[in-house]
Amino acid sequence: MTALPVTRFAVCVVNEGYEASVQRNKIYAVIEDAEAASDGDVRIVDESGEDYLYPADWFILIDVPAIVQQSVLRVTA
Repeated sequence: MTALPVTRFAVCVVNEGYEASVQRNKIYAVIEDAEAASDGDVRIVDESGEDYLYPADWFILIDVPAIVQQSVLRVTA
């Protein structure tokens, strides 16, 4: 499980070849990672509950209400 702070949330729009790791149309917690971003990646807390890098264009960053944030974080914690 990740110990890094979640800073954003994103919806998965592509998961080709990683269907077990990330699900299309699902909201995921994003962990800020400037180095990954500079390489075109995003750090996502995926279905394993761990954080991994995925191509940034697989996800759309979104703003979500606090209650949704809490719900997503309960699932990923």
